[in-house]
Amino acid sequence: MGRGCRFDIGPGATCILKKNTYISPFTNFIIMHSISIGENCIISWNCQFLDEDFHSVEYENKKYGEDKKIVIDDNVWIGCSVNVFKGTTIAKGCVVAANSVVRGVFAEENCLIAGNPAKVIKRNVNWK
Repeated sequence: MGRGCRFDIGPGATCILKKNTYISPFTNFIIMHSISIGENCIISWNCQFLDEDFHSVEYENKKYGEDKKIVIDDNVWIGCSVNVFKGTTIAKGCVVAANSVVRGVFAEENCLIAGNPAKVIKRNVNWK
């Protein structure tokens, strides 16, 4: 765990960090529901993980803004200054490029994910 990392964990929330995972300095986790990070992951500097919006919005009698879990599978490398938002799942072996904004389910393994909004830009990527 690098210096300056911050974990804000709300009542009843869960944070699971599995073995051999490294978190670089100045990464923030805001956890009001659930975040799980698998084995052998690397999270680079200055990343943000938020599993909720801190408010809800009502529109046409529907409520939006529910908190949703974040799941990072094994062997995932997240580049510096990446924002990972609620409802995100990243499959095994993926690489997330620096400065990406990630929301949604990335179920395909060994992909390069990049952009704002993030999308799969390469497949069959391997890293060590």
